[in-house]
This record gives sequence, C-alpha cells and structure tokens, in this order.
Amino acid sequence: MSAQPDTPVAKNEDTPRGFVLGMMAYGLWGFLPLYLKSIAHIPALEVLAHRAIWSVPVAGVVLLILRRFGDLKRAIQTPRMLGMACLTAFIIMVNWGIYVWAVATDRALDAALGYFLNPLFSIFLAAVLLKEKLSPRQLAAIGLVVIAVAILTLDAGGLPWISIGLCVTWGFYALLRKTLPIGPNQGFFLEVLLISIPALPYVLWLESTGEGHILNGTGMETLLLMMAGVVTATPLMIYANAAKLLRLSTIGIMQYIAPTMIFLIAVLVFHEPLSQIKLTAFVLIWLALALYTSAMLSQARGAKTA
Repeated sequence: MSAQPDTPVAKNEDTPRGFVLGMMAYGLWGFLPLYLKSIAHIPALEVLAHRAIWSVPVAGVVLLILRRFGDLKRAIQTPRMLGMACLTAFIIMVNWGIYVWAVATDRALDAALGYFLNPLFSIFLAAVLLKEKLSPRQLAAIGLVVIAVAILTLDAGGLPWISIGLCVTWGFYALLRKTLPIGPNQGFFLEVLLISIPALPYVLWLESTGEGHILNGTGMETLLLMMAGVVTATPLMIYANAAKLLRLSTIGIMQYIAPTMIFLIAVLVFHEPLSQIKLTAFVLIWLALALYTSAMLSQARGAKTA
C-alpha cells in the first residue's frame, strides 16, 4: 500500500499536515473491506475490472491538476519503462483480485494477516535480493513469522495462500515499483490504464450478455461500481502527498493502521471466527512486528545521530 513520492523529500522530518494525510490514507485503506463487502455478491473479476476502469479518470484528473503528464509520456515512449509498468500492473492486479475475493468469501482475517506480513517480507526481500544485512532483531522477527505460518499451515492442512499471496504480490510490487523512475500518481495512472485495456472489453462483454451490473444491475450496484475508482485512487493519491511530509520511520509505523482496522472489522463487524490457533499466529506476527519496529527506530536514531 505504499509508493514513492513524486519529488524527493526536502527534509526528513514529520509535519502535522503529513501526519493528518497519512492517517487519512491508511484509514481509508482500513475501511476498504466495508466497501468490498457491499459488492461481495458481484463476481470478483468484474469488481477488479471496474476498480481499474473507474480509476483512470480519477487519476487522470489528478495529473491534470498537478500538470505531471511529462514523466508519463516519457515512460510510454521508453520500452523498458513501459515493460516494467506492465509487470507492476499485472502484479497489483493479482493483489487486488486476491483481496476482493478474500473479503467476498469471508476471509478478511486472512487478508489482514497478509498485510501485517508485508513489512517483514520486505526486509526478507531486501536481505535476499539486495544483500542487505539484517540485525538480530530483524532475524528474530522473520523467525517468528516462519513459526506463525507453520502453525497456520498445520492447522489448515495447507499454506494460508491468501495471506501469502497478498504479502508476496505487494512485496514484489513495492520492490519493482521503486525501479520505475516516475512518481506514484503517474505510475498509478499508467498501471490502471494498462489494466483497463483488457478490463474494458471484458466489462462491455458482460453488459452485452446481460451478466454485468452497470446496465443490468440495480441503481445501487451501478453507483457502487462507479465509486470503485474513487475508493481505489483516493487513498493512494493522499498517501503520495503524505509520504513527502513524513519520516520513513513514521510511515513504517503507520502502515500497521490499515491491517489492524481490517482485523477488527473482520472480527467485530463481519463476525469471522477467530480460533485459538489463528489468534496465536497473530500474536506471533504482532511480536515480530514489535521487533521489526524497534529495529527500524534504532536504525533511524543511529542515522540521525550520525
């Protein structure tokens, strides 16, 4: 759920405006399951298509206001950048699809677990792919995650593929997205534009056969699907501005807001069963996140001192 800011951060410090924007972005992401639940009766693939299609005009308006189409034009004209954008678009499409399906099938708890795993999987990728050296606390955090996943695997008789799928797709998306030398607003617009190329014909086909929910559904279904663009694009655009006004360590801590809200909504609103074994796994993940956060804050203090 994170991205790179459009321009370099001038100062590595927190600002009140950045904090408010960050809280808004992560809060909106946290409430997303409530929206997805309201359209859970609509096939996940159709919802996914509408998320991309209706995000194009929203992101386009933002780029017009910011006057940031220059980088986008360069990306489209550069085969390597366009190829990378196609890859990140495919990965985020898979991530969205898993998430939509998870909420629709009463698996929001698994989705929450996947997003709790995100920062821990990111440091694992940094160690394996970028050869970054892990601190003892980071190694301990990864060890706790392995134990938690093993517990869930034994309990379910198979890997918790929803959690792992969300975690892995977002981890690689964030990693690859950093190699795309354009800002998050332009990158997001390009990605949803690319996804819309197959999504638009698919939706038109659904409507022509009477299976779609824009022309053939109720007025509320039509409205909810058309809102998909605002629901998808708004928190990302807000976050893009918040990232410029907050320290990386602050963003690292704030990223727990959304999965915490998803967890609470799943248990208190959707009444998904929280077994003792699954709760044990969550506790291990939370301990791992505490170790990860303490290591991150220590590194931030060390860098500030230096």
